[in-house]
Amino acid sequence: MKQLATLQALFQAEVDQLNLGTTPEMLYDPMHYILQLGGKRLRPILSLMGAGIYGDAVKAMPQALAVELFHNFSLIHDDIMDAAPLRRGKTTVHTKWNENVGILSGDGMLVKAYQYIAKCDSAILPEVLNTFSKTALQVCEGQQMDIDFETMDDVASSAYIQMIQYKTSVLLGCAMKIGALVGGASKDDSDALYQFAMLLGTSFQIKDDYLDVYGDPEKFGKQVGGDILSNKKTLLWIEAKRRAKEQGIEFESYSSMAPNEDKVHSFQELYKILAVDSYAQEEISRYYHLSLEALSKVSVKEEKLTPLKEFASWLYYRES
Repeated sequence: MKQLATLQALFQAEVDQLNLGTTPEMLYDPMHYILQLGGKRLRPILSLMGAGIYGDAVKAMPQALAVELFHNFSLIHDDIMDAAPLRRGKTTVHTKWNENVGILSGDGMLVKAYQYIAKCDSAILPEVLNTFSKTALQVCEGQQMDIDFETMDDVASSAYIQMIQYKTSVLLGCAMKIGALVGGASKDDSDALYQFAMLLGTSFQIKDDYLDVYGDPEKFGKQVGGDILSNKKTLLWIEAKRRAKEQGIEFESYSSMAPNEDKVHSFQELYKILAVDSYAQEEISRYYHLSLEALSKVSVKEEKLTPLKEFASWLYYRES
């Protein structure tokens, strides 16, 4: 993953010298603050990798910044909705300042994202803007679906997949497609690359759900079983409830347990009894291989796609 490390360093250097504005300080300081909280920067790296297939990866740097600005705008607002005190181990924007500052600085980041996304050749600008705007709305739809699920008794697996694709995966696809377009990709190639990244993102999110149940806390970097303790309707939870009903197992006796380690251990065992653990692994693998199928449709020399295959493999086999 040498290229990934190189692009991460390149992008971080760009973020370090980024000046979105200075006054009013209460508007711009939170923007710079959240951008410095770190993270893997997977989304902007996909933009750079998309352009790199066809030439110079740096050509898509403005669009990579746009994707990262949009992502962080959504994180600020998500943290407000979730009343989250921490983000990546640091104080969230609305906690460090206040909710009004969080809302306004987030809005400002969205505007900045559009300014950067538009820094491309006029010939591809309509397609770039359409892709970005469509994705931005889907992310909002995905977030609302996630909120709706909290008060729904039953959620279909298909609805859950659509939710994680809208909330998470489409932005990966958008980042990849826009980078490729800026690099000079054809429409067919950019569409195939969108599918590659979007499907890979779906595998990534299901893997996240799986690791939340069975991951090594030391490697995963957060409390294992958090989704179980909060009765979050993940793919494992949804499928377990469906299978439990079919097999005459009282699912409610598990979900109503007090939120402690016993509940986590009980669900870990229940998932194994119902073979939901292996089902989740199969879905992780299925979406991973679907993403590689999409990648195989890109009409460039095989070696140009090697970094993307390595990137996909790295995400697939990750333990954190």
